[in-house]
Amino acid sequence: MYQEQLNPTPYIETVKEPVLDYDTWLKQQPVKPSIWTKLLSLRPIEEEKDLVIDHTYDGIKELNNPVPAWFNFLFYGTMIFAAAYLFYYHIGGYGDLQDQEYENEMAKAKIEKAAYLEKSANTIDENSVKFDDTPAVLEDGKTIFNTNCVVCHGDKGQGIIGPNLADDYWLHGGNINSVFKTIKYGVPEKGMISWEKNLNPKQISAVTNFILSLKGTNPAGAKAPQGEKYEAKNPKDNEMKVLKDSVNKADVTKK
Repeated sequence: MYQEQLNPTPYIETVKEPVLDYDTWLKQQPVKPSIWTKLLSLRPIEEEKDLVIDHTYDGIKELNNPVPAWFNFLFYGTMIFAAAYLFYYHIGGYGDLQDQEYENEMAKAKIEKAAYLEKSANTIDENSVKFDDTPAVLEDGKTIFNTNCVVCHGDKGQGIIGPNLADDYWLHGGNINSVFKTIKYGVPEKGMISWEKNLNPKQISAVTNFILSLKGTNPAGAKAPQGEKYEAKNPKDNEMKVLKDSVNKADVTKK
């Protein structure tokens, strides 16, 4: 208080500021650009006059607008990605190219197909078994036959204790379903055991197809016919169907 008396503060007259309406006041407030405005590099319309390039064509003016930030990010990002891709796949050899990926997928599909066929083969029964005279199946069937069946039926299917398997006569049916069923369940009253517990369905199917392949081979020392003569309508009617390409080369050539 003493100091104020020694050095009084000079009187400053209050300046009356005009009362502004809301719109005028709002225009005077500093506006911070939003993230969206920054990303798109937008400039306010009031600055348009500062962006005009000093040339016109038929009264049309061109503005010197900057390239949007998002476009620069994208452009340089693709360049970085391309360099990394080139190094990873072509220079460093860390990734598989298309050809190698195709080979890998085909190898994987082959394994999955084999697993599926193996699984489906073990679901075969006397109702679903199919005629299949492919070399691989017949070779498997021959191996099983030589291991388990030659004692009763002979090495050529000529018949010893059991009946002749190379003629047209069958005791329990000569179609593939009947032969499969006979092997699977056996004929205990005639001394033939059931092979259901010793062989899986795929093996029974293979030996069934091998036995049917013996028909008409006329082995030496064949046992006399037993049972009824069986005349197959067409064994191919019950064979395994192989899907073929629906487009043939002739059609493609014509196109």
